[in-house]
Amino acid sequence: MRIALLAIAGLLLIQACNRKYDYQAVIHNPVLFASTVHELNGVVMGNNFSPIVASRNYLYASIAAYEVIAAGFPDQYQSLAGQVNGLTDSVKPLPGKKIDFQFASLLAYCKLGEAVTFPAGSMQEYTDNLKQLAKDHGMPDEEYENSIAFSDTVSSVILAWSKKDNYAQSRSFAKYTVIDTPGRWVPTPPAYSDGAEPHWNMIRPLVLDSASQFTPPPPPVFDIKNKNSKYYKEVMAIKNAGDSLTDEQQHIAIFWDDNPFKLNVSGHVMFSTKKFSPPGHWMGIVGIAAEKSKADFQTTVYAYAITTIALFDAFIQCWDEKYRHNTVRPETVINKYFDPEWRPLLQTPPFPEYTCGHSTGSSSTAEALTHVFGDNFAYTDTTELEFGIKSRSFKSFRDAANENNWARFYGGIHFHNSCIVSTEYGRKVGDLVVSKLKMKKNNSLTKIN
Repeated sequence: MRIALLAIAGLLLIQACNRKYDYQAVIHNPVLFASTVHELNGVVMGNNFSPIVASRNYLYASIAAYEVIAAGFPDQYQSLAGQVNGLTDSVKPLPGKKIDFQFASLLAYCKLGEAVTFPAGSMQEYTDNLKQLAKDHGMPDEEYENSIAFSDTVSSVILAWSKKDNYAQSRSFAKYTVIDTPGRWVPTPPAYSDGAEPHWNMIRPLVLDSASQFTPPPPPVFDIKNKNSKYYKEVMAIKNAGDSLTDEQQHIAIFWDDNPFKLNVSGHVMFSTKKFSPPGHWMGIVGIAAEKSKADFQTTVYAYAITTIALFDAFIQCWDEKYRHNTVRPETVINKYFDPEWRPLLQTPPFPEYTCGHSTGSSSTAEALTHVFGDNFAYTDTTELEFGIKSRSFKSFRDAANENNWARFYGGIHFHNSCIVSTEYGRKVGDLVVSKLKMKKNNSLTKIN
């Protein structure tokens, strides 16, 4: 997708060169916002943020951008202040101040994106390029300065709010305690990493009243001796599937793998390969949908904001469930009781099995995107092309979420029961987000004229 975005952005610049002082032709194009999101995607991937933390990275950047748009277009959008947990302050522009709200929105996204990631200055060069773009194409000095100042004001409010979500405090909480008893999660090869983010259920959600608002039923009881037990059948189903995957099933699993840090081991040599995490993958899908629908800049920002909220709360709900049951992964069970040489197609991630994070997040996100762009929105997902993985086409966002359900099973890292339950409960989170938040005052899709 990066290649496509850069190509389109380049075309915009060529066109704008013929209209030297039509800065709006460049700055107000939604492709530029999608390209900015992709830039943060690169920072998140490059610095090894886990999928769980990545959901936070995109969240605050997107909300900062959205709050600028809500302030600039109050007839169309409503601030999230008073709607999401802990955010009480909204910022209104001073009367008579000429502000380019699209430009300010881009800058706010970059400022928060950099503030909640690392290293310091990770988005600075890109931000400087945005500013130079505005200057080179004729944005008046006063409007330029006012826009930067307003972006800074909104960013300071969102940054202060973000610091109260318990994330910083959770960095010092105790690590996961490994207890090697039957049925309980233990670290898996090849890295044998600690359990990731065991206290994520203590992060402040946005719309959920608590991490446990939607509590799924417990997983099947660990029973590997009784061939008629549900658990035994789940184990056999995933082992048998993994032993006889078709090319199409392998492609589905690899397409939705989204492992941000795969550790490759060959003898004494170890190296990592990186891809976008599940949140990064869905950020790409938002951009694809916005471009296909010809959504205007404001609608594009709104789509990213509501999607990141649904995704963020979905991870909190899921991680509450993961560390409630601490369920063992299929790889561990199969290696211990059936075949010590068995390996799943995908590398097992470092946290308990039940429920599935990718399935939960995908189904929640699908509800948010369906709310913005409508059901039966067919599209081709090209996000994985830059990693050498061919694209897949879907009839709708829910269709994509359902395929992801199967992808984790085909990949050998989740029992299918977990994926089914996760899809159901992720949808509950997404439904809550779209029903509770009043962001766009007229929910009809606004397109580029």
